Amino acid sequence: MAKQNVAEQFVDILTRAGVERLYGVVGDSLNPVVDAVRRHKGIEWVHVRHEETAAFAAGAEAQITGKLAACAGSCGPGNLHLINGLYDAHRSMAPVLALASQIPSSEIGLGFFQETHPDQLFRECSHYSELISSPKQMPRLLQTAIQHAVGQGGVSVVSLPGDIADQPAPEKAAETALVTSRPTVRPGDEEIDRLVRMIDAADKVTLFCGSGTAGAHAEVMEFAEKIKSPVGHALRGKEWIQYDNPFDVGMSGLLGYGAAYEATHECDLLILVGTDFPYNAFLPDDVQIAQIDVRPEHLGRRSKLDLAVWGDARETLRCLIPRVREKHNRRFLDRMLKKHADALEGVVKAYTRKVDKHVPIHPEYVAAVLDDLADDDAVFTVDTGMCNVWAARYISPNGRRRIIGSFSHGSMANALPMAIGAQFTDRRRQVVSMSGDGGFTMLMGDFLTLVQHDLPVKVVLFNNSSLGMVELEMLVAGLPSYGVANKNPDFAAVAEACGAFGARVEKPKDLAGALKAAFKHKGPALVDVVTDPNALSIPPKISADMVTGFALSASKIVLDGGVGRMLQMARSNLRNVPRP
Repeated sequence: MAKQNVAEQFVDILTRAGVERLYGVVGDSLNPVVDAVRRHKGIEWVHVRHEETAAFAAGAEAQITGKLAACAGSCGPGNLHLINGLYDAHRSMAPVLALASQIPSSEIGLGFFQETHPDQLFRECSHYSELISSPKQMPRLLQTAIQHAVGQGGVSVVSLPGDIADQPAPEKAAETALVTSRPTVRPGDEEIDRLVRMIDAADKVTLFCGSGTAGAHAEVMEFAEKIKSPVGHALRGKEWIQYDNPFDVGMSGLLGYGAAYEATHECDLLILVGTDFPYNAFLPDDVQIAQIDVRPEHLGRRSKLDLAVWGDARETLRCLIPRVREKHNRRFLDRMLKKHADALEGVVKAYTRKVDKHVPIHPEYVAAVLDDLADDDAVFTVDTGMCNVWAARYISPNGRRRIIGSFSHGSMANALPMAIGAQFTDRRRQVVSMSGDGGFTMLMGDFLTLVQHDLPVKVVLFNNSSLGMVELEMLVAGLPSYGVANKNPDFAAVAEACGAFGARVEKPKDLAGALKAAFKHKGPALVDVVTDPNALSIPPKISADMVTGFALSASKIVLDGGVGRMLQMARSNLRNVPRP
């Protein structure tokens, strides 16, 4: 048997850790590893057009499977392109191993061509980032990196010079056991007892849930029923907690809707469950707050806590359910449910009624039709910006669907790359990229990746020829929109020129047919929907400062001769403004 080199040993260890593919772009310093992948039956090289796509794809795969995923970039600029996608994976707690190939080891520190120091550059977006400077380091260092990524949930980066990758691997390297899953964490009895006392003493309790409730839906529902609690959620908690939820009061935050804001502010005790909700302005400061989280560094960093409980959501709730006293008074719960229903009727559904003739097409209508036609187990990847709003308000989770986006990092251009990673996990599962025209064009080259690998991803393009969320931010700040317009091509024609299915929709009556045709197509498809640029998201609570900013911006636009546009905007959003 021929002796292994370091690259071959590296690939062997990855496959033992469950990695099935390596996303990246080939390059000289990376060539030994790519060649090892070529010759290994247990792993696939996924050629993408931009390394940022590779990192986003690996992060999405890890979120779908819960297992370690991997990406790679060649030395210097190659691995630097990984950084944005790795930030997203790390902040999403997705276990990803990134290989940052490095210049020849003898030239490090001497200003060599393409020299960078990836072991330093990636430290802020990883739990572990180290350089392999000797073949003898590799097995243990890679094992340590894998255990950091899986055990702590996030990114590990291994920097490997190309010359070392080509050297003989050390003989009799120990094949130690690898961590491939995380344990459950149960809080201490003292914390459980204190939380039980707080719950029993409170008349009105609200639960606010995040992505940490994944796998705990049944426990959340049982607990809410016992204590008669409204259940709100953050955006990352939507897919885990909104479905089959008779206690649902919607979502809070800048993209929120419904009565979640009121439920979190009008209770006696707010319990944050598995959420690192970043917008502390939407959290109350005059009610008792307890927080349950498996990551202790999250406890109390968004709001002042009366009790911090270190444990995962499911185990903690299993401890609480038999110990808390059942509440029988439903008045607070029913009042919040009524507020939520009224909000849904008056706000969330505003654009989906009587809009079959409205041109340009309302984006809410597109999202509503998409929700109706998509498969019950579809994976939706969502671009940052207005697509986040439409997904949050119109895509219905059911326990089988997944909704993935750059919800913590907030990067543009994430939806298409994430769809690539999601589709590789199962080619038979429907994957829909809800892309904005701004995000799509930023990494549009990787639409070719869909064609090259014949991935049946369906791109639904919300094309308003604008950076819509940025425009809204300008309006709220009292600024006229500037630098946000996009001059776009016919994206359907672009898709067809690439060898994929393409359809362009300008009238509502054509939307359902185009989506059905795209879903029926066996390969990659793009539906370019021309949407209303005047349809803007209105937050569930509007402060005086926000109203002032919007009015000031409107006056500036009028002075610049834009009265027609402001009239259209007013008509588009009048029904969506929450009534005081």
